[in-house]
Amino acid sequence: MKRLYMATVLLGLGLFVSAQEETAKDTLESKKIVLDEVMVSAIRVNKEIPLTFTNLEKREITPRNLGQDIPILMNFLPAVVTTSDAGAGIGYTGIRVRGSDATRVNVTINGIPYNDSESHGTFWVNLPDFSSSTQNLQLQRGVGTSTNGAGAFGASLNILTDAVSEEAYAQLASSFGSFNTLRNNVKFSTGLLNDNFEFSGRLSRITSDGYVDRAASELESYFLQGAYQDENTLIKGVLFGGHEITYQSWFGIDAETLATDRTFNPAGIYTDDNGETRFYENEVDNYKQDHAQLHWNENWNKQWSSHLALHFTRGRGYFEQFREDDDFGTYGFLPVNINGEQVNTTDLVRRRWLDNDFYGTVFSLAKTAESYDFVIGGGYNIYKGDHFGEVIWARNAPDSFIRDRYYEDESRKTDFNIYAKTNYGLNERLRLFGDMQFRAVSYEANGAETGLVDDTFNFFNPKAGLTYTLNRNNRLYFSYAVAQREPNRNDYENGNPRPEKLNDFELGWRYLNPDFQVNANVYYMKYKDQLVLTGELNDVGAPLRANVGDSYRLGLEIEANLKLGEQFNWQPNIALSSNKNEDFV
Repeated sequence: MKRLYMATVLLGLGLFVSAQEETAKDTLESKKIVLDEVMVSAIRVNKEIPLTFTNLEKREITPRNLGQDIPILMNFLPAVVTTSDAGAGIGYTGIRVRGSDATRVNVTINGIPYNDSESHGTFWVNLPDFSSSTQNLQLQRGVGTSTNGAGAFGASLNILTDAVSEEAYAQLASSFGSFNTLRNNVKFSTGLLNDNFEFSGRLSRITSDGYVDRAASELESYFLQGAYQDENTLIKGVLFGGHEITYQSWFGIDAETLATDRTFNPAGIYTDDNGETRFYENEVDNYKQDHAQLHWNENWNKQWSSHLALHFTRGRGYFEQFREDDDFGTYGFLPVNINGEQVNTTDLVRRRWLDNDFYGTVFSLAKTAESYDFVIGGGYNIYKGDHFGEVIWARNAPDSFIRDRYYEDESRKTDFNIYAKTNYGLNERLRLFGDMQFRAVSYEANGAETGLVDDTFNFFNPKAGLTYTLNRNNRLYFSYAVAQREPNRNDYENGNPRPEKLNDFELGWRYLNPDFQVNANVYYMKYKDQLVLTGELNDVGAPLRANVGDSYRLGLEIEANLKLGEQFNWQPNIALSSNKNEDFV
């Protein structure tokens, strides 16, 4: 992997208001504490903090929202590349930032971690049409500020769901597009009842044939919210979730097949008794995920505010595979004699299940003063996962029964973190930013692939920086940040992986006026023991990684927003990067 990569994204054209534009909702600038924003303010940044970020508001998301996943709606942002297994932006999608894959992008919803605790992945397929319930989001590139969940090694994305609506409404929406993609949803809100209570919700259904062969999706989701608010208090209960059934399309193809049959999907392929190539019809991924969140936001006075949340996530489902000529030993089958010949292999259909719970709490306490801002926060979260496999059909296995389990293992992970941050005005032009986080992680597993795992990690992640205001339109900033993170579940298949460490240096310039905004920055991300792809795949087609010694990412990002009259904005951007492994051990 000792190669030089150059990635360029040019002239991202959009009709949206700039992410760096000054708005009345910039809570730290205006010193006004907005109750809905308290849920995410502890992990967000603004133009006075020396970190690289982009904001997207609902008014910018809505015109692009035709049922595709959140990563697809962000594909015009600097240094962002989005992926879609089915090729239509529906189903399994992902995001890469600065060349780092989705497992390195920390994602939170209302301040609560969304990344899977074991794989670190973000499975947007489990939350179809979630953009329709998103109030705003912020993408921080690089390490970013301290947040909850796994460390950000390429970026962090925090999402705020719909705010309390003062007015009642009911909406029906449908959209139809390529590959028989159809999205239907209904949304409603009671508006504020007696000036204090609001109930709102959404139901969605999305179907698509996909661009890739047989990469069909059947997706359903819901979002329900009940809130009480007065002048200083917001109590909000949020329920959301989804059910996805998608034909598997994550295996990929080689360059030769890509050139001759670019939509070919090898999933479910087998040869029948007549020697003809067939595809198993039920080679699907079938998974349900439900989330429950309870938030209490409080403005104690003009300076102090707090946020406390409890959460619970329930997930369960499987993916089904037709396997041709698999060894008996993998499934604990005994050899059989057929026509006097010993047989040790069989065609079969298996299901690999995941049944998991994730629950915990996050909290923050913030002070907003005239010359400084201070926040302390953290969280404690527990994950429990049951992994097991079932054989639901076998051609040659008389000693087996339907739904025999051929493996079972349990895993448990705890994640505690606490952080403190301040942004202090040294004088009228210069501000100092400081951020310290301690994170303790323990992980236990006993899978056949992982072996016995009982690891504990303690990470200290400091961050600091300066912002210098040249005048009302121009700001310069510099920051240094440390991030460390534990290996994921698949990494243990390659032995005893080491945790990764990242030192991130950011230097940037922001220019802001009502009609034109520019943000330019250079970064140097120095890695130690980075886990990189080896080119190997495991039994289900997932890529494997191994530690390398020293590696880095060096890049330049420029984004701009030019207002063209009352109706149009032009948003070009460019991203250049060089990413290299200096040694491989």
